[in-house]
Amino acid sequence: MPTTTRAAVLRHRGAKRPYADSRPLSIETITLDDPGPGEVRVAIKAAGLCHSDLSVINGDRPRPLPMALGHEAAGVVEALGPGVADLAVGDHVVMVFMPSCGHCSPCAEGRPALCEPGAAANGKGELLTGRRALHAGEEILNHHLGCSAFAEHAVVSRRSLVRIDADLSFEHAALFGCAVLTGVGAVVNTAGLRAGQSAVVVGLGGVGLASVLGALASGASPVVAVDLSEDKLALARSLASEGVVQTVNAAAADAVDQVRALTNGGADFVFEMAGSVRALDSAWRMTRRGGTTVTAGLPPPEAALAVNVVSLVGEERTLKGSYIGTCVPTRDIPRYVALFRQGRLPVDRLLSGVLALDDINAAFDALADGQAVRQVIQF
Repeated sequence: MPTTTRAAVLRHRGAKRPYADSRPLSIETITLDDPGPGEVRVAIKAAGLCHSDLSVINGDRPRPLPMALGHEAAGVVEALGPGVADLAVGDHVVMVFMPSCGHCSPCAEGRPALCEPGAAANGKGELLTGRRALHAGEEILNHHLGCSAFAEHAVVSRRSLVRIDADLSFEHAALFGCAVLTGVGAVVNTAGLRAGQSAVVVGLGGVGLASVLGALASGASPVVAVDLSEDKLALARSLASEGVVQTVNAAAADAVDQVRALTNGGADFVFEMAGSVRALDSAWRMTRRGGTTVTAGLPPPEAALAVNVVSLVGEERTLKGSYIGTCVPTRDIPRYVALFRQGRLPVDRLLSGVLALDDINAAFDALADGQAVRQVIQF
């Protein structure tokens, strides 16, 4: 039998701020189809608010509407569709916003973050299985990145789930599906940073601060954090013993020069996590000769970066994109959870607060204003 659930639905993009007044997300009772072949129904227990959600609301990342939003979550398996034999009802799971088919060229090369059918399904607002399982009356709703997690229940592809231990709190577990996979993965997988190499992180949202944690866990030295918010800079400094994380306010006219001075002429790796072309340009200029600039930020699709080709060649510079931290979710989530349990990856420090689904619009105001790192809806 189909299931009804409360969910946050986006019907129009580009709403005026404050969102607490314009209420771009309406809390609606919608219907979920039973899970089909290769699908699972999950009772969502916690879902994180991410800039990727905000970019759909404000129109920077166009997605097919109407859409049930949300992509970073953890929950409990409620029902299994035909053919799902490696999960059981009651299992705890983390959602991953890029499902991987396991058969396309990137998947065959061990790069599931670049799964071609997964990317196509996400762009269409479908599940990896090729269908939409959400309805508002007779109206079909689109899925957000195969998850639609701002809801009490969700139907997703089995390929969008990673099983976790039942003793991990849902509020912390949710962060591993996006912020941690993307931020830590950019350091560990995309960059391959080694102990003793220097790291700079530009943009200290949830993903950026996760990158700082990843750099610390990898033994980077020095680690420099860059942001416009003094509160976020203070949080970055507090993630390690005194003096280990150095900070620079991006508003300073000489911010690039300060970073270059702290890193002996430029860093081995600079991670741009702000989703801004200006931030990426600064990150490029903070990188040393022979160094690597990694970006996981997602500015509007029309954004473009001008790169000095002579510097690219003559200085053997590298500019790399990183999507979901170049992750292999079934490998990386258990590894990162293990580091969290060991105290080497204090993901819990990224949690800004817990809220109810009905408070979601005001929470996106706080995110847009830079007042929060990771807020989590608790169900």
